[in-house]
Amino acid sequence: MTVPVATATREPLRAMTNLACPGWLVGGAVRDRLVGRRTGDFDLAVAGDPRAVARTLARTTRAHAFKLSDGFGAWRVVAHDKSWQIDLMPLNGRTIEADLGERDLTINAIAEPLGGGELVDPFGGSADLRAGRLRMVSREAFKADALRTLRLARLACELGFEVDPETASVARASAPALARVAPERVFAELKRIVVSERVLDGVELADSLGAIAAVLPEVDGLKGIAQSRYHHLDVYEHTLSVLAETVALQRDPAGVFGEQADAVCAVLDEPLANELTRGQALRFGALLHDIAKPQTRSYTPEGRVTFVGHDSLGAQLAGDILRRLRASERLAEHVAALARHHLRLGFLVHELPLSRRTVYHYLHACTPVEVDVTVLSVADRLATRGSGATEAIAKHLRLARELLAEALVWRADPPRPPVRGDELADALGLDPGPRLGWLLDELTVASFAGEIDTQEQALDRARETLSRLHG
Repeated sequence: MTVPVATATREPLRAMTNLACPGWLVGGAVRDRLVGRRTGDFDLAVAGDPRAVARTLARTTRAHAFKLSDGFGAWRVVAHDKSWQIDLMPLNGRTIEADLGERDLTINAIAEPLGGGELVDPFGGSADLRAGRLRMVSREAFKADALRTLRLARLACELGFEVDPETASVARASAPALARVAPERVFAELKRIVVSERVLDGVELADSLGAIAAVLPEVDGLKGIAQSRYHHLDVYEHTLSVLAETVALQRDPAGVFGEQADAVCAVLDEPLANELTRGQALRFGALLHDIAKPQTRSYTPEGRVTFVGHDSLGAQLAGDILRRLRASERLAEHVAALARHHLRLGFLVHELPLSRRTVYHYLHACTPVEVDVTVLSVADRLATRGSGATEAIAKHLRLARELLAEALVWRADPPRPPVRGDELADALGLDPGPRLGWLLDELTVASFAGEIDTQEQALDRARETLSRLHG
């Protein structure tokens, strides 16, 4: 197969065609082009000094070149507008065929000469691409790097490919060694599974390969944990169902949230941390929201299964898991907050109709995940279809829509006290301190609840509140 390198999607590679040393486009860039996927990330294998090649390329394209790895001699060239990047590696072996023989899967072991010409495909990767098949280059591939077991699941869900049975068997045997892989590398692969359109397929395949047990043993530990009659699934299957409902809500928010759907999507599309949006982080919340149920499982005197405290303990565990994976503190805290508050809305169903003060306390407690956790509570409720589910789901959705409308307003314009702190202090003769802060909070609640409107009413309410405290 003859393929021209200098296509419109690969302008930076034009500068490589006349270099003194031979070079090949390899790995994902070749694979993605052959299946019709556009990419701005390129890997090059060069039969020469990657440093010299990188600097030449950077000069030619007015990009930035820097050393990427001391151990492997890799260099990276990045466009100034970050629209593309090229990683350059020396050949791993004396020939390009030997280099490809060290790679993991046949679809990643295809090389394209930079000057144009026939693809170098010694392991039949092109045929596997056409067949939608993931097949190992050799049995040593997974022994050399256990992360490839998790990457296998990631590629399967991203590409929608099937895994060759022998490859799956070899990958499964290497899975326990994933526990010793650098957590940053694990998180990078796990993150791509979680944000994939086929996330459920990816998680289930990773589980069948033993990767979940190795990198998320807490999730694996949810298997077989039976729940009360209000649940129809054990905790593990329920967790996957909540994840599935979360994905469904993201795909079709209007089906549940109606006219609020666009505003919900706008919030969930906001960047958060670790190159994830709030909506993508919500999927981690779904995966980890019940993570403490095994530790909190108990029984009432009547024999009903309970998980008292799994929300607060789950917040701690979810944050700890993400920190172990070297995720950012912001992401760890965000997902922990989702676990901590995922039960709140369900409890409020039993207090209908809600007072304005109750609405305030819900939103105040859940901030800054007031929108996100309301969506998660809906996914959780939709995935809980045991005894009395139909009526319970209907009540929950009605309240969720009500509170979501409130949450969107709250997020856009958080409530403020109707009087400034210095004005309140002067009017009441108070010194700055906890008591003044507490009064301001009380006035904010009263204003939100519609109990006071003006500054004069706020000062009167503050005087009355102090009088009661001292009376």
